[in-house]
Amino acid sequence: MKLRRAFLLPGLLLAGCATTPPSEDPVLIKLTEIDDRLQRVERVTGNDSLMQLAAHVDQMQTEIRELRGQVENLTHQSESAADRQRDQYVDIDQRLQSFEQRPSAPAAGTGDRTVGPVVATGGSASGTTDRVRYEAAFDLLKESRYEEARSAFQQFLVDYPDSNLAGHSQYWLAETYYVGQDYEAALPEFRKVLDRYPASRKIPDAMLKVGYCHDELGDKRGAREMLVTVTRDYPETTAARLAGQRLEKLDSGS
Repeated sequence: MKLRRAFLLPGLLLAGCATTPPSEDPVLIKLTEIDDRLQRVERVTGNDSLMQLAAHVDQMQTEIRELRGQVENLTHQSESAADRQRDQYVDIDQRLQSFEQRPSAPAAGTGDRTVGPVVATGGSASGTTDRVRYEAAFDLLKESRYEEARSAFQQFLVDYPDSNLAGHSQYWLAETYYVGQDYEAALPEFRKVLDRYPASRKIPDAMLKVGYCHDELGDKRGAREMLVTVTRDYPETTAARLAGQRLEKLDSGS
């Protein structure tokens, strides 16, 4: 009897499996799901384009870091160049003052074109001369005390409107705005040098700064016109050389 049951049990199990369709067999369904998941994993891990994309993202992040460094470097260079330019003009003006104070025969003409000793004109209640007042204001500018220098130059122009140094004073008054990057305020002040002191030696420098202000304010056409005029009318000056350099930047679009 026991032997008979042993032969009948496998047959019943096989009969039971045979009666379950493959589409409903839970074991086959589970195996199929596992197989599908493995295929998806293999496709993802074996996808070269995904790996290339990840590498490309890493490369872009590296380039962004490099560009940020370049921008910071260019900003620093721009600020340093502005400081050097201001110091250069201050140094040139000091040299001109030393030259003016040397004894020599006065040249023909009037205004700031006078070469040789500067004749003090006007005066104040304290008896100071225009030369002393001008140098005091200029010292404030050299010390980067721009607001104080601006007030001093403004008062100088009130007290000594006919001084040989009036054109210089107007130029450096405008410069106190320019070094602070207040180009809207600096532009009309530089133009006053051109309009009120046409004989001043500061004319080419003032024209250069007018061109610079136009450029900084986004008026590329106005900047180009003024810079071209500087290079044409004053070709042997430092202002003309600097104007040529700015024109090259405008042409390159940088």
